[in-house]
Parts: sequence; C-alpha cells; structure tokens
Amino acid sequence: MTLAPPRAAPSRGTVVAVMAALMLGLLLGALDQMIVATVMRTVADQLHGLTIQAWATTAYLITGVVSTPLYGKLSDIYGRKPLYLVSISVFLAGSLLCAAAQTMYQLAAFRAIQGLGAGGLMALAFAILADLLPPERRSKYQAWFGSVFGIASVAGPVLGGLFAQVDSLMGIDGWRWAFLVNLPVGTIALVLLAFGYRLPRTTTDGRVDPRIDYWGTITLLIGLVPLLIVADHPQLSLQALALVLVGVAGLIAFILVERRMGDAALLPPRMFASPLFSISNAVNVVVGMGVFGGLSVLPLYLQIVKGLSPAAAGLMLLPQTLGIIAGGRLCGPVVTRTGRYKGFLLLGLILMTGCGFTFATLAPNSSLWFTGAITAVMGLGIGLCFQVMLIAIQASAPAGAMGAASASYMFFRQIGGTAGAAVYLSLLFADASGRIVNAFRAAEHTPAVQAALRDPAVSADPVTRNLLAGTAPALDDSSFLTHLDPRIAAPILDGLSGAMSGVFVVVGCVLAVGLVLALSLKERA
Repeated sequence: MTLAPPRAAPSRGTVVAVMAALMLGLLLGALDQMIVATVMRTVADQLHGLTIQAWATTAYLITGVVSTPLYGKLSDIYGRKPLYLVSISVFLAGSLLCAAAQTMYQLAAFRAIQGLGAGGLMALAFAILADLLPPERRSKYQAWFGSVFGIASVAGPVLGGLFAQVDSLMGIDGWRWAFLVNLPVGTIALVLLAFGYRLPRTTTDGRVDPRIDYWGTITLLIGLVPLLIVADHPQLSLQALALVLVGVAGLIAFILVERRMGDAALLPPRMFASPLFSISNAVNVVVGMGVFGGLSVLPLYLQIVKGLSPAAAGLMLLPQTLGIIAGGRLCGPVVTRTGRYKGFLLLGLILMTGCGFTFATLAPNSSLWFTGAITAVMGLGIGLCFQVMLIAIQASAPAGAMGAASASYMFFRQIGGTAGAAVYLSLLFADASGRIVNAFRAAEHTPAVQAALRDPAVSADPVTRNLLAGTAPALDDSSFLTHLDPRIAAPILDGLSGAMSGVFVVVGCVLAVGLVLALSLKERA
C-alpha cells in the first residue's frame, strides 16, 4: 500500500477546531437520516404513500450520489471550505422545503434538494481530514466520526419517535419537525465553518485539470435516474424497456465522457489504474447494496410486524451502530500501521453475509434480543469493511486527487445503497400481497380466525371482507393494523414477515458476491 508523502503536523488546536466542525457537519447528515428513517412510516401514512415511500428515499440518494463526485472534483480545484459551506446551505434549504411538503411526491422532490447538499457532507469531511493528517494519525480521528453516528443513533430515534407520536408541536405537524430540527444544527455548523477557523487550502501542484465535468454530471444523471425508476417500479412493459435502454446509454456516454475528460473528469480514469482502488470500490458498491438497501426493510419489520413505536424501533438499531464503531476502532490502527487489510475485509464480509441470511429467519414471534444481536454483529462487519475500504481507497489515490478519491468512496457506496433500497422495497411490496392472501387462506379455518369471523364487528371490517374475497389490504397506509382484530392481523403479519424474509435472502446472496470479489484483492497495492 503506497502511503501519502509526509506533511507538516498541524497544531492540536487546529485539529480540534477542524474536527469539531467536521463532526457537526456529519451530525447534520447522520441525525437527519436516523430521524427520517424512524419517522418515515408516520410520514408515509399521513401523506398516503407507504408503498411509494421509496421515492422519497431514492430521490434523496440519487442526487446525493450524483453530487458526491462533483463536490470532490470541485474541492480539488477550489478548496474544501467553500464547497463544504455550499453543501450545508443546500441541505438546510432542502430541509425547510421538506417540512412544507403536502404530498409524498412533493416530499420526494424536496428530498432530492436535500440530497444535493448531503452529497458533500460526508465526502468532503473525509477529504478534509485526509488533507489535515497523514494516514498513520488519520484512523484515530476517523474513529471520532464513528462516535458521531453513535450519537445520532441514540438521539435520532428518540427525536424521530417524539415527532412521529406528537400530532402537533408549536402549531406544526409533529413529523415536520423531523426536518425543521436540522436548521439549528446546520446554522451552528455554518457559523463555525465560516467564522470560527480557516481550513487549510488544498494545493493541487498543477496536477488537477481546472475544467469542470458538466457533461459527466449530465450523462451520469441520464444513466442513473431511468435505471433507478425501473428498479423502484419493476414491470415488463415497453416503457420499462425504454427506460433501461436510456439508462444504459447514459452510463455508456458517462464512461466515454470520463475517458475524454481525463484528469478533469468527475472520476479521473487514472484512479482506476490501481487494482486496489478499482476492486475496493467494486466491493463498496456490493456492500452498499447489501447493507443500506437490505436494512431499509428492518425498520418496517420492527414497526409493522413487531409493533414497536418509531422510537423503540430506532433504538433497536443502536447495537448496529455500536458494532460499527467497534469494528472501525479494531481494524483502523492495525491497517494503517501494517498495511495489511484483506483479512479484516474478508472477516467483515463473512459476518455480514451470515447476518443477511440470519435476518431471513425473523418471524412475528422472533425475540427482540435475537434481532438486536444480529444487528450488532452486522454492525461489526460493516465497521470492519468500511474502515478498511476507506483507508485503501485514500492510500491508492494519485497526487492531487484526494477529493475525487474520497468522494468515490461515498459515491460507489451510495450507488449500491440507492439501487438496493429501490429494488428491495419494490420486491417487498410486490411479494407481500400474495403472501398475505395465502397466509389468510391457510389460517381462515383455524379456530381463532373462525371465532373472530363470528363477531359481526370483525366480519364487517373492510379489511376482513377484502381478505375473505381473496384481496390483500392496501399497504399505502399500514395504520389499519393498529385497529384490526389481532386474530385477523396475525396472518397479515405472517405474510409481511415472509415477504421480508425473501428480501433478506437476496441481501445475503448480494453480500456473498461481495465476499467473492474481495478474495481477488492483493495485499499490497
């Protein structure tokens, strides 16, 4: 592994000031993700769009994915600080618009604006830290970033649960505060960044082409958006085929544009000359698809199948975050000191693959302790993988391309997560209706259901009548489960749980592909 050349050590005060600002910026993005994940079911129910909630998630991720390499490239040219200020400002504007959304489609559009800002929050934080510190000191402070996610994982679900359960707060719908809470955090971050200190100016030594790759950005959008729409709404039709063709053409055009732009490209081709860089990012895509896509289903299992409140469901993800922190602290210093990383990466992928298949065994009667244990082990695997891949990618970055390389880490991870979220949620709701009907048919003649059907109030319920007619209930608004007779709700939950198990089997298979890819990594760049 080739390390960056030595640099002058910054003062302790400079490091503390920069880290405080970066951690606050990371907290802005991480806290938003945790709060929104916790409150999304309530938002989707109130906006009558549970089955299309993936639009809100996908729109945020698409713009975040596309803007991430652009932030990295621009920061290599103009410096990290101005781009970081822009990313926070755009994120706050998007948050304010999200709080004003009246429909799920409006929310998706405003989340897209949020994503434009979010694209720079994490990628630039890692790049700034890489500018500031050499690799042997960097891993220690990268672990601080892990503590930010730990704080967000505790505070986010609590705040999200509060906002989801309160009808109105200061005359504003409770769930809208999930976005308004970003404003004070972001304002403090802006003030600290703008007036509190100076970030070191990134120098390019003339090695960075100052041209901006606008065509690369446009072709990337043309490539990603149609494919993600198809992934979100899979169906056999001429329209879907046309979208696939447009998406493939866009990605081919993007590759051609990048080759033509050379060092001015969003993702400079010279970075991919390193097998370590290329294979690490290939694994990054697959792991992103398995982790972020698959775990988008877990909060639905906890809230709908297990009946937990949004806050309690969010807190169930705390073991995962603690596992991520532990994994990063375990492997980071060893990798930077010895340059040996493959063993940690393989161990992390083995743990995650096993957890993916184990999640598939979850049922309505599964113990929450068991669920928490799986999420903790999954977090440990994530911490091992992500820390190793970030160190490897930054260490293989060519001169003058640290911003682009750090952005590529977030870019490829988000590519996988975006595709995974769209595909898995689509698979879930496409499979759930049939499983619910089959589960009800299997339970219809049991003593419990027969006793329930003899109750006129139960038999007259629209959901019960639909099930008796062989039609699954509409899942746009799952709040009907809270008022449904438990004996009728049980087969519905069995059907939903079965559909989620099918998704987790796919997650395990995807992560197994990542494990196979990682076997081809060489121990040295």
